[in-house]
Amino acid sequence: MINVEHALGIDASHLCEAQDGHRLEIRTYSAFSAMQRSAAKDNIHINIASGYRDFARQKFIWDNKWQGLRPLYSQTGEPLDAAILTSEQKLHAILTWSALPGASRHHWGTDLDVYDKLAMAQAGQTLQLIPQEYSEKGPCSAMHKWLVRHAADFDFYMPYQDFTGGVSVEPWHLSYRPVAEKMLSLLTLPALQALLTKQNIQGKAEVLKRLPMIYHRYILNEGISDREHQEFK
Repeated sequence: MINVEHALGIDASHLCEAQDGHRLEIRTYSAFSAMQRSAAKDNIHINIASGYRDFARQKFIWDNKWQGLRPLYSQTGEPLDAAILTSEQKLHAILTWSALPGASRHHWGTDLDVYDKLAMAQAGQTLQLIPQEYSEKGPCSAMHKWLVRHAADFDFYMPYQDFTGGVSVEPWHLSYRPVAEKMLSLLTLPALQALLTKQNIQGKAEVLKRLPMIYHRYILNEGISDREHQEFK
C-alpha cells in the first residue's frame, strides 16, 4: 500500500532491487524491464542512470548546492556564481535542476533517469545527463526517439519533456504513470510543509516562506506567466 511516507522519501519499504545497484518501486521495475527488453530488439540499450533517492540523499545534494559546494546553473545551462545571488535567486537556480528534499520524484521509486549505455561507450563519452546527449547528434538520440514513440506502451511518460517555467527540460527522466500519479496525489503542500518544518535544511526560512510557489511551480510543474518567466531567466 502506497502511503505519504513513500511520497516524501522517508519510507523505502515499497522498493525492490533493480539493476546496477539501483532500486525502483516494484511495479515500476516490472514495467521497465519489459520496456528494456522490447527496446533491445530494436538495438536500443536502455540503462538506469539514477533511480530511487531517499530524503537524506536529496537533502545532501540540496545543502551542498545552497552552500556553494556544488555548481549552480541557469535554465540555459550557464554557470552561476552562488556568492552574488540573493536567497531567492539561489532558490530558483537550485530548483531548476534539483528537487527540494521531500519533493523529489526520485523519492517515489517510480521515476528514473535513463541512458543508452552501449551508445555512450561507442561514442567514448562519460554520461553527464545534459540535453545535448539526447539531442539529434547525441549518443542517446536514438534511445530518446524510441522512448517518445514507445514509452507510453509501457505506461511511462516524460514529465519534464517541455520547459514550462519550472524544472528544466530533462529528456532522460521517465515516470511510471500508474503509481507516480498516486504518489503525486499524496505529496500535498501541508504534508511537505509539516516535514520540512521539522528538518534542518539549508535555506529553510526562504524555502518555507516560498513553499506554496515552489509547490505549484516546481513540484506540480505548472506554467508561469511571461512576466514571471522574464524575471527569473
